[in-house]
Amino acid sequence: MPDDNRVYSYSAVLMGSPILLKLFSHDEALASRVFRLIKQYEDVLTVNRAHSQVMDINHAAGQHPVAVSRPVFELIRCAKAASLLQDSAFNLAIGPLVKRWKIGFRGDSVPPADEIASLLAVTHPGDVVLDDANSSVFLTRPGMEIDLGAIAKGYIADRVRDYLRKAGAELGLINLGGNIQTLGSPDGGWSVGLKKPFAGDELIGTMTVENMSVVTSGTYERYFEQNGKRYHHILNPRTGYPLDNELDSVTVVSKDSIDGDIWTTLMYGMGVEKGCAALRARPDIEAIFVTKTKEVVFSSAHHFRFTLLDSSYRVTGSTV
Repeated sequence: MPDDNRVYSYSAVLMGSPILLKLFSHDEALASRVFRLIKQYEDVLTVNRAHSQVMDINHAAGQHPVAVSRPVFELIRCAKAASLLQDSAFNLAIGPLVKRWKIGFRGDSVPPADEIASLLAVTHPGDVVLDDANSSVFLTRPGMEIDLGAIAKGYIADRVRDYLRKAGAELGLINLGGNIQTLGSPDGGWSVGLKKPFAGDELIGTMTVENMSVVTSGTYERYFEQNGKRYHHILNPRTGYPLDNELDSVTVVSKDSIDGDIWTTLMYGMGVEKGCAALRARPDIEAIFVTKTKEVVFSSAHHFRFTLLDSSYRVTGSTV
């Protein structure tokens, strides 16, 4: 353990988000190596530029398989498995719809219904064919696009944690903008804020965690309004429209941040009751649901402590 509890913060802008690294020793060389590592992964996994391994796969849709590096292949395999779960709200092949809605980007608007219907036809995760022997990925239909945006940050956060551990750091926190991964625990644990939806930086409360990842996905993160209706970025892969249920946000506390990415999306699709029921089989993963009616619902609370700061919200236990 370090002699003092001084925290050194390092920041950079990567993946379109401010990235924050906290260490308990002054080590700019380690911080710059971490940021370089993130940049390397971003270059490989992104769909927001013309060239990356993921874009190579998309460009070859309907034509031929593309061999990729083993980490990219394993990440796609993981994303496909999550996409094929029954009634899953997670879909690695949802790229064409995400691109068409442009939510959070310039030119966002509600697409015509016939366009959504035709794009849905090229978003079936079963049409993503994986060849383990060659580490290749084939999108069988022209116009298909995979998008690892919903899972890449979690994967990268876990790799940063592993890198810090290997470098001998005992304590650290990485915030990739929505994905927080922690290494070890300072006295009293790490305090992570639970944002109040549509209220800037205001908090509903704080979670205290040790050696855990905290991932939040909220409808308030990216949205636009048209004719008095709000459209957010979490799309229902069965309808092609934003998911519409009782939730404003879902936070997942888990060991690995990639599980947080997958399960926030799965929980969004299930809603509070089904989500809590599903997590009974996964004691290693816990969810905090924030509803539109200002309830904060825990699936369970073994891996975190919660402090309520906003009295307009009500904390309730699992409904299951």
